[in-house]
Amino acid sequence: MELRVGWEELGRIDRGRIIHPSTPLRNHQEAGPLVFTRGKGIWLTAADGREYIDGLSCLWNVNIGHGRAEVAEAVFAQMRELEFVPVFFGMSHPPVIQLAETLAALGEQKRPRVYFTTTGSEAVETAIKLARYHWRLLGRPGKHKILFRTHAYHGVTLGALSANGIPAYRDPYGPLAPGFVQLPAPHCYRCELGLTYSGCGIACATALEETIRREGRDSVAAFIAEPVQGTGGVIVPPPEYFPMVQRICREHEVLFIADEIITGFGRTGRMFAVDHWGVEPDIMTIAKGVTSGYLPLGAACLTEAVYAPFEAADVTLLHGFTYNGHPAACVAALKNLEILVQERLVDNAAAMGAYLQERLRELAERPYVGQIRGLGLLAAVELVADKASRRPFEPSQKVGDRVRDAARGHGLLCRAIGDSIALAPPLVITRAEVDLVISALDRALREVLG
Repeated sequence: MELRVGWEELGRIDRGRIIHPSTPLRNHQEAGPLVFTRGKGIWLTAADGREYIDGLSCLWNVNIGHGRAEVAEAVFAQMRELEFVPVFFGMSHPPVIQLAETLAALGEQKRPRVYFTTTGSEAVETAIKLARYHWRLLGRPGKHKILFRTHAYHGVTLGALSANGIPAYRDPYGPLAPGFVQLPAPHCYRCELGLTYSGCGIACATALEETIRREGRDSVAAFIAEPVQGTGGVIVPPPEYFPMVQRICREHEVLFIADEIITGFGRTGRMFAVDHWGVEPDIMTIAKGVTSGYLPLGAACLTEAVYAPFEAADVTLLHGFTYNGHPAACVAALKNLEILVQERLVDNAAAMGAYLQERLRELAERPYVGQIRGLGLLAAVELVADKASRRPFEPSQKVGDRVRDAARGHGLLCRAIGDSIALAPPLVITRAEVDLVISALDRALREVLG
């Protein structure tokens, strides 16, 4: 059924029917939605005809840009041939087989076993359950605890949420699942241990080893971490951090789960962010950029060593989602990855990411800019009330939200994470378009902060 009404009427219906995530509900009733109808490249067109730069790739995920007709055509052809068959009960289909083979060959380290999901939250939920099951099959059922970090965001299903280190996401839904233990994040600008890099000895990493010893290595199943913490504020770790984490996990027989849901598929200028540090996670979770948002798809990718006990025990995994490995979603992923490789978008993300960081550093001398941070086309500008002391603005001032809203008024869509303004434009962005992003952000900052 097609709804043939004007865009104002669409807004009225939206306010009366749709519960929006991450949206102040009462304010939404007053302001209404920003309704989009078209997209092309880094641009989105609203129902009223106004164009916006998609400065966050919608939800960190539209890596190849909007409006790629070749993806839509590939999905259409697949759905005419075979719209759906599950991968339950030993059934399969060509697109899911081809995608599994393709994913196994991507990146610098190989994880040849793929468990498909529909979303990133499901991928993390799967990784947590398989990590615990792995140790149970090896005769060590006591290894069940999952270690996670402050500022972590791993999804919103109960297990994934229990590994979230952002109180606003966790607190309303407690009590959460037991067996999750929080560690410090590698946030050097706001170190929760009160230390200064590089004289800190990377204490946020050594805290992992201290926690394993305190909890007991026979009780810890896995450590989960985003290579760059996205929703927590675009927190980039010091270069020594992940090599230390990997060594500690291996020495204490703890699985390392890398959550590449935001950072994967070129976002940071490498196919996967862990490749920047040469580490080899035991399990990798992916979603978002694997299809660039053209259809929902996620996965947990396992090394052969993690998978081997499952096959040796000949288990039946009673864990699954109806749309695991959906044929159309797999075709969207295959075409998306083909574009990513053929158009060298990972290289473009590295080059344009360096240019974006360079242009953002032009803002660094302003008295309200505390830190510019990022990696590739993933960046944040943290705004502060006092630069010398790093004192934040009072929450009641809502500075981040005001800058975000002002940027929208200047045609740029970005995200406020507290008082950090996050940017993650599509990987197809050009130098001229980066300049447009900086111009719009600059005007927003001047409008709000002078």
